[in-house]
Amino acid sequence: MSTLLRNARLLDADGRRDDAWLLLDGDRIAATGTGSPPAGAGRVHDLEGAWLTPGFIDVHVHGGGGHSVEDGAESIRAALVAHRARGTTRSVVSLVSAPLEALATSLSGVAALAAEDPLVLGAHLEGPFLAVGRCGAHDPAHLRVPSVEAVDRLLAAADGALRQVTIAPELPGAIEAVARFAAAGVTVAVGHTEADMAGSAAAFDAGARLVTHAFNAMPGLGHRAPGPVGAALADPRVVLELVLDGHHVHPVVAGALFAAAPGRVALVSDAMAGAGAGDGSYRLGRARVEVRDDRAVLAGTTTLAGSTLTLDRALRLAVTDAGIDPVAAVTAVTLTPARVLGLQDRLGRLAPGHAADAVVLDDDWTVRQVWAAGEPVPR
Repeated sequence: MSTLLRNARLLDADGRRDDAWLLLDGDRIAATGTGSPPAGAGRVHDLEGAWLTPGFIDVHVHGGGGHSVEDGAESIRAALVAHRARGTTRSVVSLVSAPLEALATSLSGVAALAAEDPLVLGAHLEGPFLAVGRCGAHDPAHLRVPSVEAVDRLLAAADGALRQVTIAPELPGAIEAVARFAAAGVTVAVGHTEADMAGSAAAFDAGARLVTHAFNAMPGLGHRAPGPVGAALADPRVVLELVLDGHHVHPVVAGALFAAAPGRVALVSDAMAGAGAGDGSYRLGRARVEVRDDRAVLAGTTTLAGSTLTLDRALRLAVTDAGIDPVAAVTAVTLTPARVLGLQDRLGRLAPGHAADAVVLDDDWTVRQVWAAGEPVPR
């Protein structure tokens, strides 16, 4: 049955359109326009002038709703329910560092889930090819240098479902691993690294196209040593993840990044199990994490361990705290993440032929209603 969403303020990477309508037919957008909508839709929803954006795309999420993605398919489903209700219609499931055998098993599980649920875009390996000195919440005992054998084993286990991998480019064999993953169609990110600008640029030249949570777990953007962020800013091929939760990056820095890399910032949640679940004790991989006042840290430390962020809040903070133009902010949770995954032809826009994913937001950027693949998402 087709669904007509009318009387909306459409907002996507192409700009804003008032008095607009959107026609969903099955799992695709059939048509869009302004003024009088077509007749004959099976279901009609008058949005009363609310914002209407594409579904959000999160390329970095570890859990939510009290559930960690490392705990298997049912936990992944439950975690993503919490994010979908808040507007994230498509997700890349992020796995923390673990022994190679455990990662291969987890990748196989995500591949099976992605095969049955098109809202799951695949897996992200945030490790184990990370720098010990920048490991953050990752267990240093599980870190390793990349090898051809390790890369091929992980690719085989994922069976085409490995969307993204984070690598510290200064590790022995890392540049070769970047090229090997990129040749297999995996989006490679520079992150959890001690690399300088030159080392990061070498990774980008080898095929890396993303920076994992820019500014965090890497050298800072110095005026004489620009580091990985500087290398990314200088390379128009590269997208930068940003965790905009009020803890990882100051809003002033977020605003500067949007200004310096227009269309190349992807807001991500980096959410762990506590997202949407409140304060308490949780796990990230095998690590124990404490959440207090929405801030997640390794138990007994001040080390950030993911976040409790959802992308609706990231969008809201971008507009209200960082002063980002709404078109740029919406692009950062829709088309930019779709583009870095190579999915911009079917995700990230309110346009005919694109996925029937849509989010209705009130004036204060609070989610009112969500459609994913043409179906309403339970609140």
